[in-house]
This record gives sequence, C-alpha cells and structure tokens, in this order.
Amino acid sequence: MSAATTEPALQLTGLVKEFDDRLVVDHVDLTVPQGAFLGLVGQNGAGKTTTLSMAVGLLRPDGGRARILGVDVWGEPERAGELVGVLPDGLALPERLTGREVLTYLGLVRGLPPAVVAERAEELLAVLELERAGRTLVIDYSTGMRKKIGLAMALLHAPRLLVLDEPLEAVDPVSAATIKSILRGFVAGGGSVVLSSHVMALVEQLCGHVAVIDRGRVVAAGTLAEVTAGRALEDRFVELVGAREDRDRGLTWLSR
Repeated sequence: MSAATTEPALQLTGLVKEFDDRLVVDHVDLTVPQGAFLGLVGQNGAGKTTTLSMAVGLLRPDGGRARILGVDVWGEPERAGELVGVLPDGLALPERLTGREVLTYLGLVRGLPPAVVAERAEELLAVLELERAGRTLVIDYSTGMRKKIGLAMALLHAPRLLVLDEPLEAVDPVSAATIKSILRGFVAGGGSVVLSSHVMALVEQLCGHVAVIDRGRVVAAGTLAEVTAGRALEDRFVELVGAREDRDRGLTWLSR
C-alpha cells in the first residue's frame, strides 16, 4: 500500500452483528477520510464498541466489510493490523510487568528491531509523562496511567489510524490533557483518529467529524458543522436519537 493512497482511513460497509438473535449492529456504513478526527457518539448500548471491534479485527462481523486505508481487515489481517493502533474499552494489561516491559514485549512480538523498540518506548514514556511508571508494575497503575500506557501500546508501531474506545473515561484532568495533546499532534502529523465517546463536550472540543450511532445504526455522519447544523452537539444528538423529554414528569414527589 502506497503511503500516498487516497483510500479512506476507515471504511465500513454494511457491518452486521447479532448476539442471541438480537441485532446489535444493523448494516453500519461509515467512511472516515484520511486526516480526520472523528468522534463516534451514542448512548450506552448503542453499538459503538461492537462496531469498532469489528472495524479493527477484534470481532468477526456476521456481514459486511471493514477496510483500513483500502486494506480488507478480515482479508489481510496482518497488513491491516500494521496500519491501525487500537485502544479498546476495558483493555486487559499484563499486571506483573512494568510499563516499559509491556512496550518492549509488544514491540518485539510485532517484529520491530530491539533498538527501535527501546527508543520508541523511552520516547513514549517521556511524552506521556510515564517515566516513573515505566519502572512500576501495571497492577499498581491508576486509571489514567492505564489509559496512557494503552495509548502508548497503540502508537508503538507507528500506525496511520488510531481507533480509541472511551480513551478518557475516568481519567484525571492532567492525564486527559496529555492524551488530548498527543491525539491532536497525531492528526496534525497526517494520522487519522476515530474516538468513541458519550461525552458530547469532549467530541466538540477535539473532533472535526462526528458520527451518531443509535440502536446499531448510523443516523448521522459528516463534519461537526454538517451534523450539528449550528446547534450544540448534545441538542442535536438528543433530537437524532429520539430521547423523550417527559421522562421526569412522573417524579411529582420531588416537587416542593
């Protein structure tokens, strides 16, 4: 794949997934242009995590296709894996390794030269403010440290697309600021990011593109300006997913 490819960073076509005869992802179509920072938003249970898991090869779809820079995720999994860095929700980490050992092990498994692994691990630990954590066992990491070492793992092999599921959930403000800075720099350097979140303010702050998923279907997608049409993303989101405005009308006993 040429570095000058004009293929989308991520293209999902007709993705379908069922669990126990329940349609969780319902023929999802989504195109993420190269260089885009896209926020995928939806309520809990809307199908965000399942969609992203199929998009990066962690979960096989029942139908449809996912392509990363033109490479079929399931047809050429190794090549697709070289192009994408993934931070899944609830990432499981080897608890009895230090942060530096985690990065070293991952880099060597990926086939990177030891000298390259050492250099990149050191730089990632420094940029993500994890120098001390590099000598600390993962079992002793805070939530913010876990998110940052997970991001380091996703970046280690120099991917061209990052797919991040709730990367800032339960993260302290200082760690969040560091992660945001890294992601902005990644996009400014020509990379693409897909970030899943249910925090509308975060998506408005970071993302130039947005897709809204509801009940397993993409109900709106485009630039932030196109989707919001001059309104706050939260207001537009509520309108799109059909949230009821009268849900609290029965709580009359709360009134004084």
